[in-house]
Amino acid sequence: MNANDVLKFGHDFVTRNLADLPREHWDQANVCGWWSTKDILAHLASFECVLVDVLNSYLGGGPAPYLDQYTSHEGNFNDTQVSRRQARTAAEVFDEYQARHLETMDLIAQIPPEKIRQAGSIPWYGQEYSLDDFIVYAFYGHKREHMAQVNVFKDLLKNTGRLPAA
Repeated sequence: MNANDVLKFGHDFVTRNLADLPREHWDQANVCGWWSTKDILAHLASFECVLVDVLNSYLGGGPAPYLDQYTSHEGNFNDTQVSRRQARTAAEVFDEYQARHLETMDLIAQIPPEKIRQAGSIPWYGQEYSLDDFIVYAFYGHKREHMAQVNVFKDLLKNTGRLPAA
């Protein structure tokens, strides 16, 4: 598997599926539970921050505040991260998501493929898993799941006449 391609295709899927949703609808609640599209993006941006921390750990480390919160047993990572971005506009949240994705692409390019495929290199995720497994499940699949929710929301908007049919 090519982790670089998986990250690229996951990101492209997000941007393609958001392209036809007018920003005026990005703050509307109940797209994923009570979350809006902006909240989903805040959630995805926070996951990109986790991945930056993870990738940096492969390149010499440093502080990993997002990874620390993500792996803590408090179980409030998602709500905390979404609420931290609540006062930002949808455009600002999207810009953060985009910027963190660019950072992940820069970092993943610096890690040798054999290291990306090495099982057990992220023990907090599971000894049998590698970085590329984490990327596929926690990023690519995760983005597909949330964009499916956005697409259901867009269908609802189309069916109620608030979004033109394609």
